[in-house]
Amino acid sequence: MLSLAQASTVVDAALRHGVEHGCEPLTVAVLDPGGHLLVLKRQDGSAILRPQIAQAKAWGALGMGRGTRALAERAAAAPAFFAALAALSDGRVVPVPGGVLVRDGEGTVLGAVGVSGDNPDNDEACAVFGIEHAGLVADPGEGR
Repeated sequence: MLSLAQASTVVDAALRHGVEHGCEPLTVAVLDPGGHLLVLKRQDGSAILRPQIAQAKAWGALGMGRGTRALAERAAAAPAFFAALAALSDGRVVPVPGGVLVRDGEGTVLGAVGVSGDNPDNDEACAVFGIEHAGLVADPGEGR
């Protein structure tokens, strides 16, 4: 189980990483395995839709069992499927990098992190940094 303390550590480390690397203002969301919000922080200046996007990245990763980098690759190959998936999920799936599964050392999914605010590669890098800083395993999907 992902604790509130661990989720808070992930968010704070991800935001710090973004500042240190000159990212645009970020929003970071951490969800439990059931897709419920544990922690969300939005930096000053982060756009108004960023909380929904961050949560949708994390929720999509949980829902499909893969980081959103893998979902982005699949969406390019099967756009009709992802259009249907968006409709079925009420728009809660955003298939672009920045949604990263959180695993323990045995590979069990503990939750997911979604980051939004900069380009998708930077969003993903911040999520991965936060997860690893908390001593957990980041799974962004294929291609990493």
